Amino acid sequence: MPNIIYDATKVKVCQGFYAICEYAGLPLSWSDGLWKDILSDGDVYGELVYYIEHHTFQDKVKVEGYGLTDLYVFQMNRYNLIREIGKNTVSCNKEKMVMRAFRDLIDMKRNPAEYLKRLREGRGEDRL
Repeated sequence: MPNIIYDATKVKVCQGFYAICEYAGLPLSWSDGLWKDILSDGDVYGELVYYIEHHTFQDKVKVEGYGLTDLYVFQMNRYNLIREIGKNTVSCNKEKMVMRAFRDLIDMKRNPAEYLKRLREGRGEDRL
């Protein structure tokens, strides 16, 4: 019988991904959809591996100059605006925002114009 090499890397990444999603309180169906999309994009998959290993963003993947950090900050700003608190409290679910940033990155790669519009229309950008 020939030697079989088994690489458990994707299994470990999958376990890490679902552990974060569970901790974030995200629905399994939402998590499944994101996992499927991450698997279909090698660059975003690499970003996820880096996040799981280092608990920070590598920020290599950019769409029109925006990366995961930008999308995470966008999530935080939206959270603060909705809660009308203007700051980030302990009750804020940062892992949920991270996973939503991954979702936004994948969707932004598919439809950059829509996401650029959302990002640029936010508060804090002065218009002439």
